[in-house]
Parts: sequence; structure tokens; C-alpha cells
Amino acid sequence: MELFTANNVWMMVCTALVFFMHTGFAFLEIGLTRQKNTINILFKNIFIITVGLLLYYIIGFNLMYPGEFNGYIGSIVPGISPPENGMTPEYADGGYTWWTDFLFQGMFAATAATIVSGAVAERMKIGPFMIFTVIYVGLVYPIAGSWKWGGGFLDELGFYDFAGSTLVHSVGGWAALVAVWLLGSRIGKFKDGKPQAIPGHNIPLATAGVLVLWLGWFGFNGGSVLSADPELTSLTLVTTCLAAAAGGVVAALVSFLRYKNLDLTMFLNGILGGLVGITAGADVMTPESAIIIGAIAGALIVFAVSFIDAIKLDDPVGAIAVHLICGIWGTLAVGIFSTNPEHSFLIQLLGVACYAGFCLVTSFIIIFTLKKTVGIRVSEKEELEGLDGHEHGMSAYSDFRMNEH
Repeated sequence: MELFTANNVWMMVCTALVFFMHTGFAFLEIGLTRQKNTINILFKNIFIITVGLLLYYIIGFNLMYPGEFNGYIGSIVPGISPPENGMTPEYADGGYTWWTDFLFQGMFAATAATIVSGAVAERMKIGPFMIFTVIYVGLVYPIAGSWKWGGGFLDELGFYDFAGSTLVHSVGGWAALVAVWLLGSRIGKFKDGKPQAIPGHNIPLATAGVLVLWLGWFGFNGGSVLSADPELTSLTLVTTCLAAAAGGVVAALVSFLRYKNLDLTMFLNGILGGLVGITAGADVMTPESAIIIGAIAGALIVFAVSFIDAIKLDDPVGAIAVHLICGIWGTLAVGIFSTNPEHSFLIQLLGVACYAGFCLVTSFIIIFTLKKTVGIRVSEKEELEGLDGHEHGMSAYSDFRMNEH
């Protein structure tokens, strides 16, 4: 019973840490964008976590963990009903209670839409974004999650994603890619075909956001052990931190060699890239492998950011580079570095392809439909003057005015 209690308490602590990640996302997104859109970004982040939890209770949890199902899509069963032994050690091999499981998984569900929030910042209408969030978090994410974590067809094939490099980060990343493409770039981002820097208004806040996210990853990956197993949780936290550190250092170094300056935002996104990269296999990596995975993720960030600019996509916070590119890399890295000989690179590649197809098609249908019906882009006047005043009627810093263009 003591072990069951320890497991349950650890899982609740991890749930709180993953919840705290939403603070990190909010800080990062507002820090890397302009002052005039701060309220808009904060509103989206609060909407995602509140509505995401409600949706996950109403349909998401049962859709993602359907028990016996065809392996592709479960049935929609409203609400959650704990099994007879839901509050006893018999549930989940004595790991933790049904209620703790619901809350922990619910925190993950909202993260996928938060990734999209940053990518579409400063020019997407709030209404269509809210509609997208409801459909994507309510239906797309749980169906995709069931394929692996719910015991679906990819799980049976041997696909492995420990804490969500693909199931959370790439699922959000693919949608972000589609949304950015359909939205178009911000006014002034590309001049004569060349990308122009649009500096964020509060880099100290963005830095705090990354440190909060790193802390939150202790719960994101540490909780995905699904118990308080001393050896496995400790190893997971070590690999997570080493990958983050390597990602940051290598991103800063590669950025310096390419651009001859010490870019803090590249440093920060490198840390996040390392974290996303290790998430698929944090429990099956040696510390040395974690450093290599993080280092490669950090290098990827620098090249991915410039590539995304080169193909005329405007991602204000680097969400596609961090969550999609490093999510794919981390998932494939399981097939290369895993200490479990049963993990296959080809199966990992198949899993990435399945999620790519599903998320690209579903997010395109949702966002394209919104674009053709209600419109997804704010007017030029609203974009230039800021979304805070036009969509929310308020300013984030009412006593402080700054001339922004």
C-alpha cells in the first residue's frame, strides 16, 4: 500500500509540473512576439487549458484509452467512469488511481494546441482558433493518441513513443505547419523575398518561459514512467536534462558559427529542441545517447529555423522547428539509440508517417474550412494596430505605451 501511495503522489506531482508548463508556454510565446498581441496570446493559452480539460473529460479520455477497440478509432463515450477497482492498487498494476491517470493525461492533451498557438501568433482571428482547438484537442489528439498509448495498431506493431515526441509534439507541429501555410506571413516579415527579423518584446520573459518548461519536463517525462520506480524515474530525469543541456549548447555554438553572434533565442530553442528530442525515448537511453540526441536536435533547430524562413513560412516562436522537426528526430532516434533491441527504426519511421498523414489531413480540413467560411486572418488594420485592442479591448501594459510597427 505504501508503494501505491508513493506512486500516486509522484504522479500527482508530475501532473502539477505538466500543468505548470502552460505558464512556460505563455511566457515564451508572449516574450518572442510583440507587445501589442500579448493579451491575445495569453487568452489563447488560458482557453486551451480550460477547454482542453473539459473536452478531455467529456470525450477525450475514453476515446484515447478505449480498452477493447479496433485499433484505429474508439467510440465516443461521454464522461469518465472509474472501474470497480479504480481507487485501489489493482488498477494499473498498483501504480496510481484512475482519477490521477485522467488528470495527468488531460494535461498532455492541451499541449498539442498550445504548440499551434505560438506558430499562428499575431495574425490569426481568435474565434477560428478557438474552434480549431475544440476539434483538434477534442477529437484529433485522442484518436491519434489511442494508436500507441491506447493499445492501438501502432502499439501492436512495436512503435515506441515514451512521452510524446510524436504523440504530443509532432501532432501539434504538423497542425502548426498547416496553419502557418494557410495563414500566410505577418506584414513586414518578408521584404523583397528576404526574411526580416521581428523582435520579441520581452526576451527575459521568454527565457523564464524556457526554464519553466524545462522544469515542467521533469513531470512530462518523469511522470511518463507511470510509477515512482526509483531507478527508471531517476534515469529518465538524467537523460532529459542532459539532452536539454546538449541541445542548448550546440544550438548556440552552431548559430554562432553560422551568424557570428551569440543568439539567446537560438540558445533557448536549442534547449527546447533537446527536450522534445529525448521525449520519445528518455527511459531507454544511456546518458551518452541522450547527449548525442540533444546535440543533434540543437543543430537541427538552427538549420530548421533558417529553412522555414527560406520557404516563406512565418513561425514567430520557432514552434515548427522545435516541436515538429525535433519531434520527428527524437522518434527516429529511438530506432537508433534505444537500449531495447526490439525497437526498430523502420517501425519508428512508419509511426512518424502515419501521424504525419493523419494530422496533415485533419488539420488542413479544419483550418481550410474555417478559412473559406468565417476567415482565419485578421484585417491589415487589426494586425498593424495589434490584436489586443481589436479582439480584446484591452492592453497588457495599460500604463506603458510603446511605438510599434
